[in-house]
Amino acid sequence: MIINLYFCIMKEKENSFEAKIVDNIRKIMTQKHLTQAAFAGFMDISESQFSKILSGKHHMSFLYLEKLASALSMREIDIITYPQCLMEEVKREEEPVEAILQIKLKKDKKDQVLKLVFGENDIEILNK
Repeated sequence: MIINLYFCIMKEKENSFEAKIVDNIRKIMTQKHLTQAAFAGFMDISESQFSKILSGKHHMSFLYLEKLASALSMREIDIITYPQCLMEEVKREEEPVEAILQIKLKKDKKDQVLKLVFGENDIEILNK
């Protein structure tokens, strides 16, 4: 009786975790405007099998998740925690990147370096 209860609880936790992943896959599908057929293709399964995964009639294996993540240029963890990881990436992209490079050169070398970096447009840039 206790063992049975334990397996029921574990099964429920398993299903809720899997349900969360499937829900995230639905969100990604909607956000990327892709069809079930496209996602099934990414996972190398039939469209009906993918439909069964979405409905909870078939389990989502890690292999499917791995293939899907690879096809979407995402990490598996990004799908599992979607959209949280994506939001962190957006925040990182918003931070401006600033780099300052200072090199001391003689006049003739300076002109050569500027032409190398900016091409013939270096005069226009310096005049602004």
